[in-house]
Amino acid sequence: MAVEKGKMEISRSIEGDEGNDLVAEMIEIIETVGSYMGFRRTQRKECLKLVRRLKLLVPLFEEIKEMNQLIPTRAFQFFVNLKKALLSAKKLLKQCNFGSKIFLALESDAVMSRFLSVYDKLNEALDGLMYQELGISEEVQEQIELLRKQLQGAKKRTDTLDIELAMDMMVIFSKNDERNADIAILERLAKRLDLYSIGDLEIETVAVKKLIKERGPTKHVESTEQIVDLLRKFKQVAGFDENNGNSKIFDDSPSLRCLDRCRSMLIPHEFLCPISLEIMTDPVIIATGQTYERESIQKWLNTHQTCPKTGETLSHLALAPNFALRNLILQWCEMNNFELPKKETFSISENKNAFMDEVSSLVQDLSSCQLTTQTKSVEKIRMLSKENPDNRILIANCGAIPPLVKLLYSRNQKVKEHSVTALLNLSLDESNKRLIAREGAIPAVIEVLQNGTDEARENSAATLFSLSMLNENKVMIGSLKGIPPLVKLLQHGSIRGKKDAATALFNLSLNQSNKTRAIKAGIIEPLVRILNEKSLGMVDEALSILSLLAKQPEGVTGLGQLPVIKTLVGLVKDGTPKNRECATAVLLELGLNNSSLILAALQYDVYDDLVELSKSGTSRAQRKANALLQQICKCEHIL
Repeated sequence: MAVEKGKMEISRSIEGDEGNDLVAEMIEIIETVGSYMGFRRTQRKECLKLVRRLKLLVPLFEEIKEMNQLIPTRAFQFFVNLKKALLSAKKLLKQCNFGSKIFLALESDAVMSRFLSVYDKLNEALDGLMYQELGISEEVQEQIELLRKQLQGAKKRTDTLDIELAMDMMVIFSKNDERNADIAILERLAKRLDLYSIGDLEIETVAVKKLIKERGPTKHVESTEQIVDLLRKFKQVAGFDENNGNSKIFDDSPSLRCLDRCRSMLIPHEFLCPISLEIMTDPVIIATGQTYERESIQKWLNTHQTCPKTGETLSHLALAPNFALRNLILQWCEMNNFELPKKETFSISENKNAFMDEVSSLVQDLSSCQLTTQTKSVEKIRMLSKENPDNRILIANCGAIPPLVKLLYSRNQKVKEHSVTALLNLSLDESNKRLIAREGAIPAVIEVLQNGTDEARENSAATLFSLSMLNENKVMIGSLKGIPPLVKLLQHGSIRGKKDAATALFNLSLNQSNKTRAIKAGIIEPLVRILNEKSLGMVDEALSILSLLAKQPEGVTGLGQLPVIKTLVGLVKDGTPKNRECATAVLLELGLNNSSLILAALQYDVYDDLVELSKSGTSRAQRKANALLQQICKCEHIL
């Protein structure tokens, strides 16, 4: 008996030591995640909330350490389970801190599901906490119970930013959508994802390569291609040279990849321009002390006033030749028999000045009394503003926006069409959005939307979409009665017109008061019609708008008709994976606001399809289907 008692004491002591070690390890985990400073913008709020909740556990661990006593054997499993939950949280937070920004945006719904899973694991682990056996103080007990309440109440909130990102992604990845607004969406996405500086894009390239390696060549091929394609587009917007092997994510062959690796290893890193990643032939120093190739940094400074590498605002834009580095590069080239690439000799500043002179002359001609001169100048500005981001800034700096706004009231339809399209192109630059609105363009654009040619109306809708990216413009467009003509275009426009109108209406409906305005303007009827006209390729856009409107009482009334419910159920049954996901989301919103609509959906045998979707749909579809099934159970329980 004495021997058995001794064995129990030894066992208890070993587990007690392990328990204390676990406590120390869990404190270290929380300290580690607390040091993460680079959470991706798409998950930043949720990450910070999770870190704050984890820190609420620290007083518990510190109190156990201060007691300096063995952990009771019965409580040991609690610490094992809690550590597993904390490791899951750490893994998730690490990915949100170091992972690919594009991947995290594209898979934001799946990532949110992982947050909810972590909350469940933490809550389940804390359920086994033995306060009395561990001698936990009442103060710490209250703090842990507060944490548990927070975990139990944790629900996903879809922020405006998340919805806009999802819509932008939808348009960018649409194979049938070739709208001019794609450039604007790319530029906006790059800024929202913090992927517009050279340094950020270099880090993202490394993260994407790591993701590709982890996934392997056969898994998630389509989404991997989407991520790679979007990263390439971001690089083009930022001025990366896609012909440069060092900036590529994939190369054409293993031999080319090997060659690029050898060349990049051969050339000293400090000899490469941080922008082009090519060896520098004319290195210059900017205000922050960083060195770049003259041509690359000059192109950057045409549209930015910050250092590409550090992000600092430049105190001046002067460029100083780095003669010392140039001499080192020449010496190295001579010693290694390396021939510097020959550059075309031309003056960027001279080209810029010539362009500015040309645009200034065109701007003057916009006010000409001769209709022919006026038409030619506005058409030329339209073409120039379409070519590249640099032109848009320079054209605006030449004072083109005020006369272009005035020409929106021209009696000549062609002049109006060119003017609104030029303003659309100029609005793709974020700084120009405010300038255009400040000049009183919004009511004029709405007038063209009502009375212009078909192309002018389409481009007016696209212009309102672009301008509405600023919240103050959303309010202004709604209050100036810009929503009814957009709804009219959605009803009677061409396919492109319908798409431009739908995109603008979605963005405007992110504003609460505009939801009501859109419903009063009769938006629900054309959206439901689009659901039944799959050949338009706009089902997802229509469902996205309806999911916003379904949160409004007026929207529930408009959508709560049996034919609409039947259409939504049909999409849950037979639609594309994205159709099924979005249709389920709309049905869920309707059911949350009116339980009788859930019963209406059950009349069309949706239950089995929801069960199947909850197991095999997209991550968001599974979550929405499960939530809807729970609502169905509640309704049946009430009945």
